[in-house]
Amino acid sequence: MNKKDIVILCCVALFSVPGVWAQQPLRLSLDECRKMALSHSEELQQADNALRQAELDRQIAKTAFLPKFDASAVGAYMLPDMDMLGMEMRMRGTYMAGVNLTQPIYAGGKITTGNRLARIGEETAAEQLRMTRMDVLVEADNAYWTYIAVGRKVRMLESYHAQMDTLHRQTEVALAAGMATENDLLRIDAKRTEIHYQLQKVQNGADLCRMSLCRIVGADFDTQIEATDTTFVASQPVGLSAETAARPELHLLEKQIAAGKEQIRMARADMLPTVALTANYMYYGNIKLNGMTDAGGTMIPFSQEFRDGMGMAMLSVQIPIFHWGENRKKVRKAQYELRNAELDLQKNTRLLNIEVQQAIRNVQDGYELIHTAEKGLQQADENLRVMRNRYAASMAPLTDLLDAQSQWQQAESNLIEAQTQYKIYETEYLRATGKLNF
Repeated sequence: MNKKDIVILCCVALFSVPGVWAQQPLRLSLDECRKMALSHSEELQQADNALRQAELDRQIAKTAFLPKFDASAVGAYMLPDMDMLGMEMRMRGTYMAGVNLTQPIYAGGKITTGNRLARIGEETAAEQLRMTRMDVLVEADNAYWTYIAVGRKVRMLESYHAQMDTLHRQTEVALAAGMATENDLLRIDAKRTEIHYQLQKVQNGADLCRMSLCRIVGADFDTQIEATDTTFVASQPVGLSAETAARPELHLLEKQIAAGKEQIRMARADMLPTVALTANYMYYGNIKLNGMTDAGGTMIPFSQEFRDGMGMAMLSVQIPIFHWGENRKKVRKAQYELRNAELDLQKNTRLLNIEVQQAIRNVQDGYELIHTAEKGLQQADENLRVMRNRYAASMAPLTDLLDAQSQWQQAESNLIEAQTQYKIYETEYLRATGKLNF
């Protein structure tokens, strides 16, 4: 058998073994989850496109300072010919072509105001992009830690179910030896069924969390995910700042006020004169004049064609005089809009301060809850150990052992929830203070 036949047989064997080419699980750390979420987020891409549009708007606004050049060309075929004092003007195939230059000199401040508005729009789009980026990071963190928490609960219930299976086998042996009752076995069966029901619910929830995480990172919904950052480290929260100056929402409200001031200037510019300089050059041709001329008593026909160019420069001034108070009403309307923006800033500043205070309280309380849950789990572990020993020595009834196991399950679940919620609270605090960066 040659090498080619060996390679073919190996390939056939690999394809015939089920699961060899099955999709490998996606190993994700929190940083990798964030990177994938940022690269996949449609909202972030739209916000980035909005920033690019704002940059172009600012570049467009700058061109208003520069002169505008235009070119035009006209062709005409006129019938009938025109009578010009006994002569005939023929314009069949007449053409005109020219260039025009327009330079605004003064527009009441509209051009400079428009440039400032464009700059404010660009800064607003940048803050909107930063806020969207933070929202994506918060969503990714929540999905990642929730997926880990539900996975831990699945493993905890599987362990609990295995303990009940062991207890069920021990009770069957004890029942056969006359050391247990039928009622004990029925109690264990009922508890096993309850645990199995809880396990199915948590497994379904874990699958939904996996699909939610797949959606956020842009993976296929059938992708299996293996989270790698499963070690929870909770440090003492110290030096938590209540400063909200870095919040993009606050900056957006400030930009709204700045834009309102510029809108007032723009409305007032309509009441001011505008001055513009216009220069053009036009070339025309194929205009013919036919007639008769007297040459010594004899009328002789003649024809003359006109081809020439001409230039012209104009300075135009436009002064608004009376528009029934329209422009003044526009100024007042813009002033009201500015006042509304200032009121929004005042209201939302207070709301943001409340939000950051709540975030600080959540982090502090979450840290304390972890310690409480850890202490509760230690007590539940010790209680379960004691109950197992007592039950094995026939010094405690089965109900006490089942209660101890239920308390252990609840304590383990409380610790998982406390650790997960603390991580989510940390991210929420960074978002509330505008410090969530990646």
